[in-house]
Amino acid sequence: MKERALIVDDDPELLGILKKYLQNHGLEAITAANGAEALAAAPSCKPDIIITDVEMPRMDGFTLCRRIKENKVLAGIPLIIMSGKKISEADHVAGYGQGADDYVVKPFSYPILLAKIKAMLKRAARGKKKDALRKTGDLEMNLEARTIKLKGKPVKLTSKEFDLLSTLTSNPGRVLSPNSLLEAVWGYNTADYNDPHTVEVHVSNLRRKIGAFGKRIQAVPGHGYKFE
Repeated sequence: MKERALIVDDDPELLGILKKYLQNHGLEAITAANGAEALAAAPSCKPDIIITDVEMPRMDGFTLCRRIKENKVLAGIPLIIMSGKKISEADHVAGYGQGADDYVVKPFSYPILLAKIKAMLKRAARGKKKDALRKTGDLEMNLEARTIKLKGKPVKLTSKEFDLLSTLTSNPGRVLSPNSLLEAVWGYNTADYNDPHTVEVHVSNLRRKIGAFGKRIQAVPGHGYKFE
């Protein structure tokens, strides 16, 4: 399966050129016109890498980087910043602090950008392979294949149920609020959507599917859920 790049820029001409260039070099490429569109699309399109401009309407590239790194499901995605101007060392440091992994300055060399992308994808793939299997008691999760087994038997979950279980089990003992789960699992901006019923329904369905193991997902009244 081809690795997938999400390209984010408010310049449609550059988006078209970059998309075609990456596709011609073996990558799948999807595009977004600003950070808000990219953040909304990322949970479902599951990019392997994000290449984003800095100055964009609605949500700039630095804010997108920060929001991606704050999202527990998306945090592992490497990010490359495309800057439209020469930037200082202080700007670089600030960008890395927001979650950027590397920079290119416009106008940039496409082969150099491609080399950076491939290097990051290789590092990310090594990390994914190392952490692909997670075992917790009778539960075995394959994070790469997105499958689970309980006592050796497969259990079928929806994509959101899998992400919800993964988020909870990766934070044992920590109380996660409905808003933090809406951001981590669904990619919602909770300033626009914060209905806890969405989380309640999915937790209930998840518990039902995983039987007795579901008792380890505990509600903390007034605060959220935790995995024990």
